[in-house]
Amino acid sequence: MNARYWLDKINSLSKPPQTFNVLNVCGGHERSITQAGLRSVLPQWLRLVPGPGCPVCVCPEADIALAITIALKETVSLLAFGDMLRVPINSAALHKLLPKHIRSLENAKAAGADIRPVASPLEVKALALENPHTQFVFFAAGFETTMAPVAAMMSEFFSGNLPGNISFLISGRKTWPAVKHLLDDEQSAPIHGLIAPGHVATIMGAKEWQFVANDYQLPTAIAGFDSESLLQAFYCVRYQTEIKKPTLQNCYPRAVKPEGNKLAQSTLEQCFSVNDANWRGIGSIEQSGYQLRAELNNVNAQLKFAGYLDEINEAFARDSMPKSCRCADVVMARILPDQCALYGKSCLPRQALGPCMVSDEGACRIWWSAGLKGSSLQ
Repeated sequence: MNARYWLDKINSLSKPPQTFNVLNVCGGHERSITQAGLRSVLPQWLRLVPGPGCPVCVCPEADIALAITIALKETVSLLAFGDMLRVPINSAALHKLLPKHIRSLENAKAAGADIRPVASPLEVKALALENPHTQFVFFAAGFETTMAPVAAMMSEFFSGNLPGNISFLISGRKTWPAVKHLLDDEQSAPIHGLIAPGHVATIMGAKEWQFVANDYQLPTAIAGFDSESLLQAFYCVRYQTEIKKPTLQNCYPRAVKPEGNKLAQSTLEQCFSVNDANWRGIGSIEQSGYQLRAELNNVNAQLKFAGYLDEINEAFARDSMPKSCRCADVVMARILPDQCALYGKSCLPRQALGPCMVSDEGACRIWWSAGLKGSSLQ
């Protein structure tokens, strides 16, 4: 069934008495929706609301500050996924530790630090093997989909196949606790349906999202990244509302199974414990962060460079966004990207003030790149 079929099915549904807000959790979904122009063809009563699906956007300032400090003050090569290099942090707090002009990893690189963007853990391992006399620190931020391949490489430590010149600085997060936090947040927009992330569900399983329908009585569908799967998911959540039967539907069955990828899950469990964790601008969310297990202390960069932690934690005791930046409100579905006063003015992709304008999965960056303007959330 093609996109036209599902669009016609959506248009055949009855118009609700109020705007029907659908939360699309995933940054990849937001990018697919925007690039395909789906908002322009959907009925006006159906509003798609970006959610907390950008790991770069919620990476705590303290984690970025530690990465910058290690890169500038230690004889190491720091590796990070490309988006992380440009994420700005609160300059006032950082100035207590580093020169005034250093606000990001990109700034630190320009100042002489050996910082390199990478695309995958395989690239990290290859660099370590090619440069055996260089100490590498891999700063890895991401959700389950990113942390699974990071864990796969890290698990080679147990078999003795991990190069001895790699250590890991981990800022990984689980997705569903943030969604629960959002749904419990009284300031967020009213949500009438939820589109769960297909790539996370591929790893963790469809069942992980059953709580949305069970606990919140919200229609829920898991979607892939093509227009057909997304439109099918939009139809499903609205149809569930019409028949007054909220449930979980899998619109991405070719990749998502009820139990997920058991091997990936076991590898995550082998390498990480799950703890309460800070989300930038949002605060601590229970059982939402990945932390290296004690068995991996030898490759834990946070322990290796623990001498910087007290000063960094003190400087960033109050994690924040830049002044007037409302990235946290965008992530928490309290506002749409263009409702931030900085959007498209002082905050642009080439001179981003907030993290949501940096990442390819950040809603502000996606909207600005597409010339998109929305309407207020009620």
